[in-house]
Amino acid sequence: MAEYSLSDESLNRKLKELIVAARDGHDSDEHDEDLIAEMLVSGLKLLRDDTDRGDLKLVNVALKEMRYSFVVFSQYRDIPKVTIYGSARTPPESPNYQLAADFASRMADHHGWMIITGAGPGIMEAGNKGAGSEYTFGVNIRLPFEAEANDYIHKSRLINFKYFFTRKLMFVKESDAFVVFPGGFGTQDETFELLTLIQTGKSEVHPIVLIEAEGSGYWGPWVTLIENLAAQGMIAEADFALFSVMSDYEEACNHILHFYRNYHSQRYVRGELVLRMKSEPSVALVEELNRDFADIVADGRIETIDPTPDEIADDDNTDLYRIRFRFDRRQHGRLRMLINRLNEVDSAEPNSEPSGPAEQR
Repeated sequence: MAEYSLSDESLNRKLKELIVAARDGHDSDEHDEDLIAEMLVSGLKLLRDDTDRGDLKLVNVALKEMRYSFVVFSQYRDIPKVTIYGSARTPPESPNYQLAADFASRMADHHGWMIITGAGPGIMEAGNKGAGSEYTFGVNIRLPFEAEANDYIHKSRLINFKYFFTRKLMFVKESDAFVVFPGGFGTQDETFELLTLIQTGKSEVHPIVLIEAEGSGYWGPWVTLIENLAAQGMIAEADFALFSVMSDYEEACNHILHFYRNYHSQRYVRGELVLRMKSEPSVALVEELNRDFADIVADGRIETIDPTPDEIADDDNTDLYRIRFRFDRRQHGRLRMLINRLNEVDSAEPNSEPSGPAEQR
């Protein structure tokens, strides 16, 4: 692949010198200098392209928002996190407000997870309040209304965004699980985006819980809509495995923890999907997977492997067990079913948590 660079070699040399000088005395990895160089090249190309100032402002703000978010979340990389979505208009006396607070409290106090919310009132406030300020993040969107963050987030873990797309990126990138309470257009937008990202393979498979207090009557009609999509062939029946509907916060906690009971993470290595897990799969289990999930194997078989050279080079969870296969990259609902099967292994430790952020694994 051709190097992404400027046509002026003297400028390319100056960029490399600048990067070396900027890194001097810092712990940054030399291995990443090529990526930093490409970002700088993109910035200079925007200048040479005579890019509209409004577009430059968009790129500038987005990059600054992402950079600051990376700094904040990187300090908690090894702590699992769950995002809570839901309406900003849910009052404190609502059963759904209390349900959100109870869920967040249980995940934080009993299981050591951190909570991410949109930092606003309603369900978001309930999640931050339930977990406590030391276990919460707030990713706030600046709006003409509902723009103030709630009082239950420590300022060191509050991030303010101008753009929805950078805010959405952080929700998905930093979370190991998602719990969605009743809400309006924003909540529905986030729900469908989550499902779309996982269904298309743009995000790893994660547990998605759609939850409401008994008698709310919110998710039932939504499920009817999704059933209609399936009936018309617009989604697959297996896509129903990508989410679960419930009304009990302890059930929601257990559902998320069970997803990570044995399964840990995934990574594509040279076109093949590697699934990492905590317990070694037996020969019988691997044969069972080959029999029951042959429809999602594009070529060859599912097999156990040692850490790949690429994973070893990146020091990427090399202590875990692995299976590998050429996934068809289409049937992610079926992939979720395969992960469920891995979590039925008897020797897996119950209620184990993941050990890193969502997208790092």
